[in-house]
Amino acid sequence: MTGIPPVHSEPVPEPVDDPPGPRQRRLGVHALVEHPLVGAFAATLGVLGALVIGSAVASIAAIIAYIVLALFIALGLDPVVRALERRGMKRGAGIGIVFGCFAVIVLAFAVFVLPPVIAQIGAFIATIPTAMIDIQQSDWFLDLPADTQVALGAGLDQAARTLSQPETIAAIGGGALAVAVGVAGAITAGFIIVALTLYFLASLTAMKGALYALAPARNRPRLSALTERVTASVGSSLIGSVTLSALNAAVVFVLHLVIGLPFPALMAVIAFVVTLIPLFGSVIFLVVGSIVALFSSPPQALAFALAYLVYIQIESYVVSPRVMNRAVAIPAALVLIGALAGGTLMGVLGVLVALPVVASLLLILREVVVPRQDLKV
Repeated sequence: MTGIPPVHSEPVPEPVDDPPGPRQRRLGVHALVEHPLVGAFAATLGVLGALVIGSAVASIAAIIAYIVLALFIALGLDPVVRALERRGMKRGAGIGIVFGCFAVIVLAFAVFVLPPVIAQIGAFIATIPTAMIDIQQSDWFLDLPADTQVALGAGLDQAARTLSQPETIAAIGGGALAVAVGVAGAITAGFIIVALTLYFLASLTAMKGALYALAPARNRPRLSALTERVTASVGSSLIGSVTLSALNAAVVFVLHLVIGLPFPALMAVIAFVVTLIPLFGSVIFLVVGSIVALFSSPPQALAFALAYLVYIQIESYVVSPRVMNRAVAIPAALVLIGALAGGTLMGVLGVLVALPVVASLLLILREVVVPRQDLKV
C-alpha cells in the first residue's frame, strides 16, 4: 500500500510592523484635523508653552542684557589687548593694563566730572523760568514783530508758570529720586558687567575655538576667517563710536568755556550720549546745543553753531575715516534703522550696540549669503 507522503508546510513568518511612511503620517495629521478638540488642545499647549518660555526670558532679561553688553565690551577691548600682545606682552598682563586704564578713567569721571554735572543739572532747572523771562526783555526779542512777540511771549509765560508749579517741582524731585535709584542699580550692574567682561576677555580665544568645533572640519577655516572679521569689525565699531563721542564731548566743553556759555560739563555729557548715535548724533546735538545757547544770547548761540558745524565737517572727513578705518561700511538708512531699533529695545546701550550688530549682519550677508546665491544659476 503506497503511503501518501507527508506534506511539509513552510513556517509562516510573524508579521513585522513597518515604520509609518509619509502617507501614514499624512493620515495622522488628517486625523488630528478631523478632531477639532484634539487640535485645539494641542494648539493650547503650544501657546501655553510659548507663554511660559516668554515669561522665563522676560524674568531674566536683565541678566541677558548684562551678558550681551559684557560680550560686546570684551570684543571692543580685545583689539587693544591684541595690540599689547603683539608687543610681546602676555594676554593676562594686557588685560590687567586695559582694565587698569579703564578704572582710572571711571574714577576720574566720578571725581572730576560727575559732581559738576549734578550741580549744573540743578542750576539749569532752577534758571529756566528766569531765563524765559529774561528772553522777553532782551534786545533781539524786542526787535521782533509785535505779533511774533505776543505769540512767543505767551508760550514762554506758560512754560515758566508750568515749571514754577509745585506739581512740576515734585515731579522733578521724583524724577531725581528715580535717577538716584537708577544710579545705585547701575553701580551694582556695573560690577556684574565688569566681572563678566573680564571672564569673556580672558576666555575669548577658547570661546571662538568652541564655536569652530561645532562646524564641519571642511568649513572651519572659512568660519574662523569670517568670525575674526566680524569680531574685528565689532571691536572697531565700538571703540570708534566711543572715541568719536569723547572727542565731541571735549570739543563741546572747550567751546562752552571759550564762548562763555553756561553749563559746560552738563552739555559735554549730553553731547557724549547724543553723539553715540552714528552719523546723525552730531547733527542732533548741533540743534539741541544751539537752542540751549539761545537762552544766553543769540550771538553766543550763533558762534557755537558755526564752530560746532566746522567741527562736524572735520570729524566727517578727517577724524571719522581714521578712527573707523576697520569698520564695515554701512548704508546710512541701515544705520538709522539700527539705531532706532536698538534705542527702542535697550536705550542708549542699544544705540551703541546697534552699529556693530548691523555691521556683523551685513558682513555675513556679503560673505556668505550673496556668494551662495551667485552660485545658483
